[in-house]
Amino acid sequence: MAGTGVDVALYPIDTIKTRLQSKEGFRAAGGFSGVYRGLSSAVIGSAPGAALFFTTYETAKSHLTPLLGGGPVTHMTAASLGEVAACCVRVPTEVMKQRLQTRQYDRLVDAARAAWKAEGIRAFFRGYGTTVMREIPFAFIQFPLYEAFKVRLAAVGDRSAPSSVEAAACGSVAGGIAAAITTPLDVAKTRIMLAEASAAGPPSTISTIRTIARDEGARALFAGIQPRVMWISIGGFVFFGIYEAAKRMLMRVADSEDDE
Repeated sequence: MAGTGVDVALYPIDTIKTRLQSKEGFRAAGGFSGVYRGLSSAVIGSAPGAALFFTTYETAKSHLTPLLGGGPVTHMTAASLGEVAACCVRVPTEVMKQRLQTRQYDRLVDAARAAWKAEGIRAFFRGYGTTVMREIPFAFIQFPLYEAFKVRLAAVGDRSAPSSVEAAACGSVAGGIAAAITTPLDVAKTRIMLAEASAAGPPSTISTIRTIARDEGARALFAGIQPRVMWISIGGFVFFGIYEAAKRMLMRVADSEDDE
């Protein structure tokens, strides 16, 4: 529910961010036209990707808490495991989505066929390592902040947990901070996913960052930072708000069934 809601509502901002980060440049990649290109790929991956993340995150957190306590180390480790799992779905749909966003292809089926013909199954996981390298630092920053903000807010009102709206605000602020810091890794991920297939395979994350800094300047590593921070801040509010509200609703349903 949360993942699909955010991806559909904020998709144009994501398209603008991707086009700003592309090697061709914003205008050549499509500018402000066709900002919903590739939405079908995003919708296909949204629900299973988010479900994989939070199922893994909550399960890992419940097992790690007795071992490590409920502090930042637990949240960072659980979030990292969640990101590794979610990327198994997120990366293939992201590759297809970004190639449609930047007008490399007009239809999802054409993008998928061309990718399979060029590199086989590897094409759909191009940039997997870079995506994980982006998501783990992101999770290391976002989730400890998110959990800490929730604890502080709950303590202010002497409650066991903040409201869904307060939790949404915590997710928004934590996500915006993490988004700004990890933008260079996001730029590298975009370039790797959009690069043409070669016999040598996709470039590494480090070599991509070095190439961008050398050829375009360090400033290029922060291309798209404004829409990225906006997208994740707004998305974080919607995402965590829906997530917390849905979780509480489902827990009430489960409790009522146990009572019966």
